[in-house]
Amino acid sequence: MFFRFISIVFLCFLLVACGTEPQTTPDSNATENPSPADFSKEEQADFFVIDGVVYSNVEGAQWAEGLEYTLGEQLGEIKKQRTDEEEFESFTASQLPVGTKIYETDTRLYIAIVDNKEIPYVKMIEG
Repeated sequence: MFFRFISIVFLCFLLVACGTEPQTTPDSNATENPSPADFSKEEQADFFVIDGVVYSNVEGAQWAEGLEYTLGEQLGEIKKQRTDEEEFESFTASQLPVGTKIYETDTRLYIAIVDNKEIPYVKMIEG
């Protein structure tokens, strides 16, 4: 009798373990960084792309205006200006003029300099 009870309990555990619930992989819950297509839906979106990562203008954001920073290394300069979401590659911008220099800072801001004006951008990363 005891053996039969243990067998039934084992069989129940086995059936539960072999359920039809879909298996997930570690990447199945991963989120992706925003793409140019996510931003270009807005008519006045101001962003640029470097190595597949979107940097969005945060000028006027209260947290960015009060942030003190020191300009760091120049990352590069804008090579193209586009509005078609499929045409964005590294150093392509939606509004910044070609030749605009992009700098890192000692904060999370990146700075574009246009006509001696420093415009803050932030890297758009999920996670």
